[in-house]
Amino acid sequence: MPELLLELFSEEIPARMQARGADDLARAVAAALAPVMEGAPRAFHGPRRIALAAMLRAQVTTEGKEERGPRIGAPDAALAGFLKKHGAEKSALVERNGFWVLDKPGETLAARDLIAREMPKLIRGFAWPKSMRWGSGGSFTWVRPLQRILCLLDGEVVPFDLKQGDDDAHGLRSGNLTEGHRVMAPGEVAVFSFASYEAELRHRRVIIDAGERMAIIEERLNTLAASHGVQMVPDRGLLEEVAGLVEWPVPLLGRIDDAFMDLPPELMRATMRVNQRYFSVVRPDGSAAPFFGVVANIAASDGGAALVAGNERVLRARLSDARFFWDQDRKQKLEDFLPKLDEVVFHAKLGTQGQRVARLERLARWLAPHIGADANLAARAAQLAKADLASGMVGEFPELQGVMGRYYARARGEDALVADAIGTQYRPLGPGDAVPSEPTAVAVALADKLDTLAGFFAADERPTGSGDPFALRRAALGIIRIVRENGLRLRLADAFAESFFGFPQAVGVSPAPEFGMAVAQEKLNAGWKPPAGSAHPPMVAAFAAGLVDFLAERLRVQLRAEGARHDVVAAAFTAGEDDLLRLLARADALKALVESDTGKNLLAAYKRAANILRIEEKKDGPHAGAVDAALLALPEEQALAAALDAAEPAAKGALNDEKYPEAMAALAALRGPLDAFFDRVTVNAPEKELRQNRLRLLNRLRTAMDAVADFSKIEG
Repeated sequence: MPELLLELFSEEIPARMQARGADDLARAVAAALAPVMEGAPRAFHGPRRIALAAMLRAQVTTEGKEERGPRIGAPDAALAGFLKKHGAEKSALVERNGFWVLDKPGETLAARDLIAREMPKLIRGFAWPKSMRWGSGGSFTWVRPLQRILCLLDGEVVPFDLKQGDDDAHGLRSGNLTEGHRVMAPGEVAVFSFASYEAELRHRRVIIDAGERMAIIEERLNTLAASHGVQMVPDRGLLEEVAGLVEWPVPLLGRIDDAFMDLPPELMRATMRVNQRYFSVVRPDGSAAPFFGVVANIAASDGGAALVAGNERVLRARLSDARFFWDQDRKQKLEDFLPKLDEVVFHAKLGTQGQRVARLERLARWLAPHIGADANLAARAAQLAKADLASGMVGEFPELQGVMGRYYARARGEDALVADAIGTQYRPLGPGDAVPSEPTAVAVALADKLDTLAGFFAADERPTGSGDPFALRRAALGIIRIVRENGLRLRLADAFAESFFGFPQAVGVSPAPEFGMAVAQEKLNAGWKPPAGSAHPPMVAAFAAGLVDFLAERLRVQLRAEGARHDVVAAAFTAGEDDLLRLLARADALKALVESDTGKNLLAAYKRAANILRIEEKKDGPHAGAVDAALLALPEEQALAAALDAAEPAAKGALNDEKYPEAMAALAALRGPLDAFFDRVTVNAPEKELRQNRLRLLNRLRTAMDAVADFSKIEG
């Protein structure tokens, strides 16, 4: 079976684009050569090349197919266009069911011909996140100047070029040449198969597999660190990036001057990682060690001594700059940075960072009693939470926001709880990150995320599809994790409403009456009604409910990832619950019910009742009146009414007391009477009064069960 080898060789490709580029190339080639493709291509990438290898069938014969053209009697232009598209003559058409039809016979496709035909347009149309032109004239673009195209099928060159009209695309054409390491083995080399390609490049100091380069870097750095009694800090992102910067990785270990070891470890790590792509090293106890890992792209004759010395000099300069910012920032109190935040725009529709600080302080104070925090400490931490954004250090290293605020707060004698809350305000940053647990820190972290969601939803800057430029989904998941993992009893609708009231637009100060109304109007248009006794204006309550819906969807996604039944969670949420702990407890009890034999039968009966009501309500519904006991003619309908008389108050009382298993048990008691009702009672009785009364009885059943959960959401 013929082997395809394709390599696109260029100037250095940014590391962040390599893996995606190789994957996109593999997908594009698989689609273009689908008729002859045998299995999925293997993709490779590195600093100067993306490549793939695949097995193809030498040739295939496609099946014939029918192409339907214009209607009989259509304008001549339409028919001419159809014939031109398919390269056919009118004599080849037949009339069929009022249309002109072209019966196209199958064709034999040779893999070599298909490659030569498809590769030029695939390469010319290949999409990079950013592309460039080079040289004089020409419309061909690539991520960096493309220098060679290697394309072999079964060891022989598949000839094609990239010319298009007057554009010769820099004379690029396919061949069998590639290049080795730019410094250690420069120059071209001919290859004749994937095996020779891989071997020749390895001989010329190029490892084509990024995974192998990563493994070499990781293993060697760990060995070097262990030889000094220290260990490397795992950093998958940096490992992938560095593997995209080198073709022949040579890991080395450098030393940090002791004079810099008093700097915060997060600061040293950021300086090394962001500016120099160095790996951090720690002692067994987790404290910073005076070493760093660096990866060279050449095997130096002196074992890398000069390279290490040069990188140590560069790092001394970098750390000296970091020390300057560290010393300068500590000359003033953290709160002295606050006035500068009034000049920093948070978002065009949401005001400045200074205005945001005022909202966070207000919201943290409101949250404090709900989560067991000291209100004054929570407000103070929220007031200072964003102050370090105006510091020189965070201006240089934005990824240290919050971290440096914690150090600066401690240096100026702020309460330790306040300082730690500043340091953890952005947590959790991802699925593996710990959530804040101390109440003051929880108040600030929740305030930050609630304000973010409320603000951007009110400004109608919601996530769309896969786009989420303001990380609102991550903020929602952060709220969910903080609440779940800390066991917080928090009414989310009230929290979102309180967040909304923190914006000047919400109280009419700014001339933006539409602020937040898109979300609210959607809820109201969908038939949503404010809960009885709501303390908020209807539009604010609707806005908060819309945000609870967003949170509910993120929770369903999270629970689905955990293997839980998302349909049960959906059923519990639509019962109007916005306390996550109560919701999850209700969902657990509901899951136990619907997965039992009794629950399965009860669910089936509920859906039968709901279907009957849906059909009959279209005729003369709704059937929401009171049940007339005098019209309950049969023992089975009398028994069902009596069971509802007992189950409704029992379920309601259990829900009020948060005894969810007892509420489910009250519903389970309906199974027997309900089964008997459907076995013996004809709902659509010929007597109008009996029929309407029985429909009202079923409506009462549906209402009683929906008060516990929306059983219509449950699958099965």
